[in-house]
Amino acid sequence: MAASVSDDLDRSPYIAVSSPSSSLGRSRLSVHGALGGGAVADALLWRNPTTTASMAVAATVFWILFEIVGYGLLSLTANSLLLLVTILFFWAKSASLLNRPLPPLPKLEVTEENVGRVSDEVRVWINYALSVARDIAIGRDRKVFLKVILVLWVVSYIGGLFSFLTFIYIGVVLSFTIPALYEKFQVVVDEKLCLAHRLLQKQFNIVLSRTLGQSNLEKKLQ
Repeated sequence: MAASVSDDLDRSPYIAVSSPSSSLGRSRLSVHGALGGGAVADALLWRNPTTTASMAVAATVFWILFEIVGYGLLSLTANSLLLLVTILFFWAKSASLLNRPLPPLPKLEVTEENVGRVSDEVRVWINYALSVARDIAIGRDRKVFLKVILVLWVVSYIGGLFSFLTFIYIGVVLSFTIPALYEKFQVVVDEKLCLAHRLLQKQFNIVLSRTLGQSNLEKKLQ
């Protein structure tokens, strides 16, 4: 009797469905943690749709104003500040005359902790770039050299197709779409990326071996 009950529990649909959901939860947590696990990760993964949609609309409006309409950044900043200062001035004046509360302006300041955190992140990236440059210049690592050349060529080619502002806008749009889609189809994407990485690594090794072979042949001829 006990054995039959345990068999029925093992075959129950609830247990069969619970394991995929738990694995999906772990994958979501991993993607969310890889993005920092904070408000930025919530926005990129559409955890708060209102905030993410507002940021996407704001980026689109800025891109239309600067790229299509041709509005200047300095003019937009000055006009926005002029409108804001005028509204706050008359609001404060009317509040003092009508005994109303003053505008609820928060105290905005840059803390030393935030500055230290940003400087630490920037220092890490700068040191990494300098170490790569040193490996290319002194270490004579051909793999790193070819990878850097390929990345710079791709960036230069893409930069010739779009303006800098359009390039930034495309990056913003992709940051709001790719992480969310990757979180949803993580298993399938990982399989395809592993296959593509193996194929690219194979082709890269073939090109590198041919390059090394030609250089060795030239040395022998000399």
